[in-house]
Amino acid sequence: MRAKMKEYQEVEAAAMKFVRSVAEGNSTYARELFTDEAVLFGYLDGELEHGSIEQFYHNVDTVPGGDHFQARVDVLMVEESMAVVRVLEEGWGNRIDFTDVLLLLKMNGEWKCVAKAYNQNSDTIQK
Repeated sequence: MRAKMKEYQEVEAAAMKFVRSVAEGNSTYARELFTDEAVLFGYLDGELEHGSIEQFYHNVDTVPGGDHFQARVDVLMVEESMAVVRVLEEGWGNRIDFTDVLLLLKMNGEWKCVAKAYNQNSDTIQK
């Protein structure tokens, strides 16, 4: 059964914590979104990043979004206690474009992210 619009809005609001952290270069908001056990997978400048979400926090805290950073949140699916969100990022660190996929679960009435996978657009890879 498709979730009600209210659930989509709550998922979008949760994902905006991710966007705000990236834009401001401050992991505080993302730390509210991700569970402690959340995992990260993706390639940054051709190098595989995987494991703890702590690597994402480190990246966010050391590289601000940038003057021209833009993001878009698309809630792709909400099924009762699970949601999938796509975040399009342009200009992170004034250089990189990403497509992120976030997997969220509703835990104790709150949407929490348990996994983040991402793709860096090939034309922004620095070797």
